[in-house]
Amino acid sequence: MADTAAAAVAAAPADQAGASRGTFGDRGRGRGGDRGRGRGDRGRGRGRGRGRGGDKDSKDWIPVTKLGRLVKDDIIKSLEDIYLFSLPIKESQIIDKFYPEGALKDEVLKIMPVQKQTQAGQRTRFKAIVAVGDNNGHVGLGVKCSKEVATAIRGAIILAKLSLVPVRFGYWGNKLGKPHTVPMKVTGKCGSSMMRLIPAPRGTGLVAALVPKKLLHMAGIEDVYTCSRGSTSTLSNFAMATFIAMMRTYSYLSPDLWMETKFTSPPYDQHSEHLRKTHNKKVEATSA
Repeated sequence: MADTAAAAVAAAPADQAGASRGTFGDRGRGRGGDRGRGRGDRGRGRGRGRGRGGDKDSKDWIPVTKLGRLVKDDIIKSLEDIYLFSLPIKESQIIDKFYPEGALKDEVLKIMPVQKQTQAGQRTRFKAIVAVGDNNGHVGLGVKCSKEVATAIRGAIILAKLSLVPVRFGYWGNKLGKPHTVPMKVTGKCGSSMMRLIPAPRGTGLVAALVPKKLLHMAGIEDVYTCSRGSTSTLSNFAMATFIAMMRTYSYLSPDLWMETKFTSPPYDQHSEHLRKTHNKKVEATSA
């Protein structure tokens, strides 16, 4: 057997012989092969193999929901039209469609390891908490677990965009200038953490801890007093309690909202013909 292997190596060309010896051959780990820098002809680097450069056409958004098709075709042109009819947002690209690149800011609040006990030992994953906002009345919060930190952050950003909610502004005292604070006292609770937002005079600033201050700033609130109770050291519950409190600013019907709202038919009913046509095109393309 040894003589047969030696004869095969001697009869092979120089590049194949190098590959069989485990050196810089055709499928080596260095600069070998004709596929550029990487793992030979399967190069993962800058060559024509499975590198980082993907096909740009594959990144085009193909909506899979009715709301996504209406948004992509510029029939629904604002987030307020979605919130008016309480339409669920299932695709993060819907949010990206309404904001130019860089307008929606995101910030990682915390990355923490979490463990699960299994028969083979402990399985460690990473939990990412991310907040997004446009500093103009919209804020979202997302929490995601994954085996890798980058994957967890990316998933948390998507969930934060899907949970984007409007935040209502109000005044303290006279209604002069632009709204700058919360319109009334609101409370949010998650776990044992409780957060209470109290209207503040203009120029007070954000009187809050570090985590709620980031969320309030991303929502666009300028002045507010806060009061917290419970275990505020649990960052995920503390941030979620603040998010719930801001979300409840639209749940209180104040006198300035007593005017009758004349609702029109939902977008799905108004543009049912367009949805039917686009759905048929999608079915034909899939069958072809």
